[in-house]
Parts: sequence; C-alpha cells; structure tokens
Amino acid sequence: MVPRAEFESYYGRPIIKAPSWSALDIAGYFFLGGLAGAGSVLAAGAQLTGRRTTAAAMKVSSLAAISLSAAALVHDLGVPSRFPNMLRVFKPTSPMSVGSWLLAGYGSVAGAAALTSATGRLPRTGTAATATAALLGPAVASYTAVLAADTAVPAWHGAHRELPYVFVASATAAASGMALILGPTAETAPARRAATLAAAAEAVALRAAERRLGMVAETYHEGRAGTLLRAARLLTAAGAASGLLLGHRSRPAAVAGGLALLAGSACTRFGVFAAGVASAEDPKYTVVPQRQRPPQP
Repeated sequence: MVPRAEFESYYGRPIIKAPSWSALDIAGYFFLGGLAGAGSVLAAGAQLTGRRTTAAAMKVSSLAAISLSAAALVHDLGVPSRFPNMLRVFKPTSPMSVGSWLLAGYGSVAGAAALTSATGRLPRTGTAATATAALLGPAVASYTAVLAADTAVPAWHGAHRELPYVFVASATAAASGMALILGPTAETAPARRAATLAAAAEAVALRAAERRLGMVAETYHEGRAGTLLRAARLLTAAGAASGLLLGHRSRPAAVAGGLALLAGSACTRFGVFAAGVASAEDPKYTVVPQRQRPPQP
C-alpha cells in the first residue's frame, strides 16, 4: 500500500509565510472597525426615526471603536509615523492604501458626528457628518475582509467571495449588541431585528465559505479557530434570541443579549484570524488545493 503523502516543504518549513500580525492588534482592529462602521449605520437610522438617545450613544460608540481600531493598527505597525506615511499615496488597486484613506476619512466624520451630538452645536454639520459616516460605515466594516483575502493565506484567500459578507454580518451583530446595551429598551426594536438578521446571515455566509474552501475549511473547525468559531456561533445565536424574545420587556435581558452579541462578533474575527494563521503554517493547505484545481487552458 502506498503510504499517505506527507505534505512537507523543504526542511519542513511552511510554503508561505504565516502572517506576522499580532492577533490582539489585527483581529481587534477587524472587530472594532466593524463595530464602528455598522454602529454609524444604526446611529443614522436611529436619528432618522427619532430615537435620539440611541443615536447619540451609537455615535459616541463608533468614535470610541474607530479610535481604538486605529490605535490597534498603529500599534501593530510598530512605528506610529508609518500610518501617516501610508496616506502619502493613494493606490486604488491596493486594499491597504484604500483602507488607510477610508479609515482616515471615516474617523473624521465619525468624530464630527459624535462631537456635534454631544455638544448640541452645529446641528446641520452633525446631520451631514452622521449621513456621511453611515455611507462609509459598510465599507469600513467590510474592507478588512478584502485586506485579508488579498493575501496568499489559504483560509482567507479561498473565501474571498464570502468573507466580506461574514465581516459585515458580524459587524452588524456587534453594533446591534451595542445598541441593546446603550439604548433605552423602547428604542431598540430595530437593533433587535438587525441582530436576528445578522446572526442568520453570518451563519449562512460562514457555511458558504467553508463549502468553497473544501479541505482548507478544516482550519475553521480545529484548534484555536474551531473553539473560537463554535463559541461565536453559540454567543451570537444566544444574544440574538435573548434580544428578540426578551429585550423589549427586560433591560437585563437586553444587556445580556448585547454582551453576547459583542462577544460572539469578537470570537468570529479572532477565529477567522486564527484559521488563517493555521492554514499558512501547514503546507498541505497550500499544496493540495492547487493540485486539485483543474488545469488552465
């Protein structure tokens, strides 16, 4: 019997270099950016529908989240001056360049929206900033998925079609959770519905990504990534159910649901990050999918 092939590279080293990014910095950057972007959309919706307390709270939440997200990115870069240097050029074909400009532009309008809301000054400027932040929010929530998928990391690149949907759904769940925590119970009906839709969308998108990945999907089920993603599914489902069924009549249930949604979203980002690292470290996840591809004409 022919022994099972061992997919080892020269001297047993990985074929591609695993990301050198810090999990805490970059997965945290993914999570906080998504929370900020989706939060701006919820803030604009709350303002349009007269839910002023929720709108004001979500604007402050988005400003805090994008500030921490930028701090995590700068910390991972190592030298703070690298971030402003990234803004010296704009390359439409580079997700990193587009993302840097997007982060800078969104941060400015999110800050203006939060400050005008908190001070009550310049209401027209605040309305314009709120609308602009809401328009940029989905891009802020999803561009990090493009950034990850534009690498050679098998678990990310192979899921390049579905990963943006996973990130947007996860961001929506996180922002809905924050709205459940910060908003009065009477104002959280849209957030409760958004949480339910986000939980379902995230589950569907992740399942589609795993189908496309084939054997590489093992990295989403095993080890640290598997543990995190299983926790994410449980927390997100529990948070959405708690918010939907009890959040309208119980403040503690709404807060508990919101915390579960935030924790679930964080687990999703850290789980996807861990799956990517695991797929880069094992040569078989680089070699086998390439061998299985049909030959190009």
